[in-house]
Amino acid sequence: MCVCCNRKETADKRFLITDGAMNDLIRPSLYHAHHQIVPVRLDNAPHETADVVGPVCESGDFFAQDRQIPRVQRGDLLAIMCAGAYGYVLSSNYNARVRPAEVLVDGDHARVIRERERVEDL
Repeated sequence: MCVCCNRKETADKRFLITDGAMNDLIRPSLYHAHHQIVPVRLDNAPHETADVVGPVCESGDFFAQDRQIPRVQRGDLLAIMCAGAYGYVLSSNYNARVRPAEVLVDGDHARVIRERERVEDL
């Protein structure tokens, strides 16, 4: 999961900037893996076309490009689905960023299976 931290719009594009980055889940950048991205709180928000990106400011720092996604606002939680074990194994501490916690969701139950790293862990 990541948090929508900001929205940016240009004449040609709409960006949802999250607190997650390519170091957390490199698969979309590395080989254009598709992960469904959904707001944690579902409502009847209209869909929009946007790039879902991270804060690292690299051309490869994205989770989705030109994706139809329900409109979210700053502070909304987004779930990046099916990241799984491969997501964590491929994660890194690039740019001195700590790895996120891993949460296993099974039906309506969720539990942390790996705690978020701390800066001290680096």
